[in-house]
Amino acid sequence: MNPKDKALYEAKARILKALAHPTRLWMAEELVNGERCVCEFTDVIDADFSTISKHLSVLKQAGIVEDEKRGKQVFYRLKVPCVLKFTQCIEAVIQSQLETHSALVP
Repeated sequence: MNPKDKALYEAKARILKALAHPTRLWMAEELVNGERCVCEFTDVIDADFSTISKHLSVLKQAGIVEDEKRGKQVFYRLKVPCVLKFTQCIEAVIQSQLETHSALVP
């Protein structure tokens, strides 16, 4: 693998690693519907404010989300909305696994 290809795969891996946590993946999927305030996530996720902020920071560092401070509140939105298109494929893989498993179980 040449250095340019290696750098590209490393960049892809950083994005996938950022999304590889259930809470962060859920947050990103929620942002498909539009921007959200950190406070909106704290109302839904069973975690404290600092944990939610850390998750959002990981997503931001990976280039998945961007933020905007408005007064005392910080709003997040997807930087590139198409970033989650691959999740439909993942759901198809899960469905296939379930079908295969159910076909094997009498």
